[in-house]
Amino acid sequence: MNFQQLRSVREAVRSGFNLTDVAQILHTSQPGVSRQIRELEEELGVDIFLRAGKRLTGLTQPGAELLPIVERLLLDADNLRRVGADFSASAHGQLSIAATHSQARYALPQVVQEFRQHYPQVRLHLHQGSPKQVAQMLLSGEADLGVATEALTGYEGLVTLPCYRWTHSVVLPPGHPLLQHELPLTLQDLAAFPIITYEQGYTGRAHIDEAFEREGLAPDVVLTAMDADVIKTYVELGMGVGIVASVALDPERDLHLHALDAGHLFEVNVTRLGLRRGAWLRGYAYDFMQRFVPTLTREVIAQALQGKAPAV
Repeated sequence: MNFQQLRSVREAVRSGFNLTDVAQILHTSQPGVSRQIRELEEELGVDIFLRAGKRLTGLTQPGAELLPIVERLLLDADNLRRVGADFSASAHGQLSIAATHSQARYALPQVVQEFRQHYPQVRLHLHQGSPKQVAQMLLSGEADLGVATEALTGYEGLVTLPCYRWTHSVVLPPGHPLLQHELPLTLQDLAAFPIITYEQGYTGRAHIDEAFEREGLAPDVVLTAMDADVIKTYVELGMGVGIVASVALDPERDLHLHALDAGHLFEVNVTRLGLRRGAWLRGYAYDFMQRFVPTLTREVIAQALQGKAPAV
């Protein structure tokens, strides 16, 4: 048994059982991948994959039982390399961060800048995606840490820790009728106008939909986008009323927009930090996280990863 065999099994599952893709990922040939898998199956005495001719179509029952062990062995091997690297070159390496568009655009720039000043020899990789994509990048090992909404809590293989709470705001172009509204803004007020907001699965969109649904309202959502800057652009064009994260408002850049607080209309959102359960992190990764959220000390994070502290 060797690690190349284990990697072949893991990547076969991740690639949807496409051995051509596995060969590209592992920088080898397709026959080589097939041989590695067959040799492991022969050594274990069980078939790991279902087959249709030479094509893999799924996992057998033994394969499904073996996969978590394979994942754990490869994670431990990666942890061993990280431990060695942390002691031999503590200020060199790479850090991969997965985040939603809003977090990457508005919450992370300052901490990334500070981190780079203190760790110039660490290469940073910033990946963007939906909360689901952030979770998948963490689970696959593509990302070391993730920053997204509370949607990350739905994955057993992840440990998540709260970062900060935030609400939504309504953005309007100059002269919009709602700017003359003296009473507190209501959902009925908003529903009277076309609405531009986030795509499903992004930046608290679920809380927006839930609020309207509770009031029995069906808002006319005329445009959705992943990024608040795109939403604000179309609000400026007069296409509708925008609903964005309050953290996405920039007084210096949004000179042609007016913002109204909507914290009383929609449920408070929580940005969370996600980590792969059982992962061993380099020292500079802990430093990055504490720069982002000062209360997340190395001790707090390490205990959560080991299951010794609640991941609330």
